[in-house]
Amino acid sequence: MEKLLIDVSHHNGNIDFAKVKADSAGIDGVIIRAGFGRYVSQKDKRFDKNVTGALDAGMDIGAYWYSYATNKNEALLEAKACVKIIAGKKFSYPIYFDIEDKCQLYLSKECCSEMVKTFCDYLELKGFFAGVYSYDSFFASNLSEDIPKRYSAWVARINSSGKEVIKPSHCKAYAMHQYSWCGKVEGIKGDVDMNLCFKNFPAIMKTKKLNGF
Repeated sequence: MEKLLIDVSHHNGNIDFAKVKADSAGIDGVIIRAGFGRYVSQKDKRFDKNVTGALDAGMDIGAYWYSYATNKNEALLEAKACVKIIAGKKFSYPIYFDIEDKCQLYLSKECCSEMVKTFCDYLELKGFFAGVYSYDSFFASNLSEDIPKRYSAWVARINSSGKEVIKPSHCKAYAMHQYSWCGKVEGIKGDVDMNLCFKNFPAIMKTKKLNGF
């Protein structure tokens, strides 16, 4: 059974997660940006507040790390920074490597795939369930076919109107689909990203004792 999730960062401002939880749409969980880049100092300004707020409201959470890496060595530094920031917390959803920046667009498939593998393998080594996020066409142009098969894929395929869900056409193996950037949810001012999840990640994390469980 599919679940409805949102994803947030400090750009969404102060969030009232009790109102988010009570929204009539039925928000099941939230993927929270932990940070970006290769330094711990690049932690998302509202990461801790968003984690605490969501958990206090009884919501399941996951996290993502926005990448600026252009080679596997930089991706490893990003993975190490991410792990330091998320350590000690419990996540019912994966920790995603967000690879989509324009600095990565003209890198080869081999390079981008190596960066994903480096980041995700390091997180797995540390006991986390790792995944990869990008937009649909990036999976085709910059990542090898084995990436979404090896690591859980979260793929963005957006309908600009936000009124209709358009399924991804390039990335075929995915567990979560970001279908809108203009969702309206109680407790959040302005637009928020909306996602459909097709896998029972909370059960996986607890059964396999991953992500802090």
